[in-house]
Amino acid sequence: CTSPAERICMGSVRWGFRCGSWTPSRSEWLFAARCVQQEEKDRIGQFVFAKDAKSAMAGRLLLRKFVCEVMGIPWSQIRLNRSPRGKPYLAVTTGSDPPWSFNISHQGDYAVLAAQQGMQVGVDVMKTTLPGSNSIPEFFRIMTRQFTAHEWSTIQSAGSERQQLAAFYRHWTLKESFIKAIGTGLGFNLQRAEFHLSPELLTQGKVLRQTKMHLDEEPDDLWIFEESLLDVDHHVAVALGPADEAGSAKRKPLVLLVSSSQPLPPPAAFTLLSFGELIASASPLTEEDAAYWDSFRMKAEAPQRQKDT
Repeated sequence: CTSPAERICMGSVRWGFRCGSWTPSRSEWLFAARCVQQEEKDRIGQFVFAKDAKSAMAGRLLLRKFVCEVMGIPWSQIRLNRSPRGKPYLAVTTGSDPPWSFNISHQGDYAVLAAQQGMQVGVDVMKTTLPGSNSIPEFFRIMTRQFTAHEWSTIQSAGSERQQLAAFYRHWTLKESFIKAIGTGLGFNLQRAEFHLSPELLTQGKVLRQTKMHLDEEPDDLWIFEESLLDVDHHVAVALGPADEAGSAKRKPLVLLVSSSQPLPPPAAFTLLSFGELIASASPLTEEDAAYWDSFRMKAEAPQRQKDT
């Protein structure tokens, strides 16, 4: 089963949208703004830079597309809330069996969505970028406490400085995907989750599932991690774990991740959507607000440092 439709049937959705190359027209931006909840529109409008506003808008549209097309809730009836830790969830559950879990991430040039039926899911995407005014060794020194000795050994033995930086962001996406899946936010000590990378080389067009996590210094077989490259600069990691692990990182008795009648589908690559596909099922929720476009077009694309990088 390799087609997106077949994967949805098997309870696995992986979608992405390249915000970095999206230059919305007036009609596109105003239509997108009409298709998200008012409070989401207001929050997106507060971003200083166009890059961040586009990423946030794409993330909300990905969520609504998923809920509408996969979960079967009409666009106008979708109500998304945020947990105290900022994780999006449906205000009204659908009673689907097994239930869906979904998560989004946006950073660099992409917004991504991962959803899984019967499992808890977290996703994170990161672009390999130079650390601003700091040298790479200085950047690593500042980030020392975020990784274990084993992880630093893996990162610093990756090869050139650029390869070390890529290994750093690979570890970072793994940690963030797990934290987002369990919903603990900034209070989680990142050194509790140590990752032992797949021996297989991570390359574009391939999804790896061999990386293992040690939680509190013990191997943890309850969680599965999928890793892939959206392009040469963007790592993405998906964390999949038992649904009852949400909100907790404590060790629990081993449970089946999925039933024997519904084996975990093969790892799914991210399908990159066009803007037309992103809004294919969208319907307006509010009236057009011309001033929203005027505000957006006045924004600089990104901070000067990001442009230079």
